[in-house]
Amino acid sequence: MATIDKKMIQKLREITGLGMMDCKKALVETDGDLEKAVDILRRKGAAVAAKRSDKETAEGVVHAYIHPGSRMGVLLELNCETDFVANTADVKQFAQDLALHIAAMKPLYITPEEVDSKFLEHEKSIIKEQLADSGKPEQILNKIVDGKVNKLYSEICLLEQPFVKNDQLTVKQAIEEMIGKTGEKIKVKKFSRFEIGA
Repeated sequence: MATIDKKMIQKLREITGLGMMDCKKALVETDGDLEKAVDILRRKGAAVAAKRSDKETAEGVVHAYIHPGSRMGVLLELNCETDFVANTADVKQFAQDLALHIAAMKPLYITPEEVDSKFLEHEKSIIKEQLADSGKPEQILNKIVDGKVNKLYSEICLLEQPFVKNDQLTVKQAIEEMIGKTGEKIKVKKFSRFEIGA
C-alpha cells in the first residue's frame, strides 16, 4: 500500500484541477498510481457530464478575448446551470482558455452535427476523387473516406480539436473535466472569431 502524501495529492490536483478530497480518493483507489488516478478522475468527469446532459444551461458568461495587437478577437458564450458557478474563477478562466483556443485553432463549427451538409458532401467528393485510381474495394474506400472525414472534424469542429492548453485532451474532454469539477453541465453555446483581413 503506497503512502499518499500531500505532494502527490497536490500534483494530481495541478493536473486535473479537481478538489483535494477527489484527488486523495483517486490516489487511494489506485494505490498511488498517478496515471490511473488521472484516468479515474477523467471518467468521473465524463460520468457527471452524462448524468447532467439533460439539465438546462440558462446561465453562463459571455467572454471577450482580444489578441495583443488588436487584429484578432473572439466572443464566446459559455453556458452552465447556475449563476453561482458562472461567476467562479474556474469558469471564467476556462472561458478565457477556450477563447484563446478558438483564436489559435480557428474552428468553424462547435460539433460535427453542425457542419454544413453541402460543405461535407463537397469534401467527401474531393476525397473520393483522390482515391478513385487506388484500385481499393468500395468497402475499404468508404472506411478511408470516414477516417478522413473524422480527421476533418478534428480540424474544423471546436469540440473535436485537441485542446491547446492540454493536447492530450479534446476540447470536449476538457469540458467534461470542467463539468466534473463544477458538478454542473457546461456547454459552448456559440462563438465568433474576428480577424482583420480574414
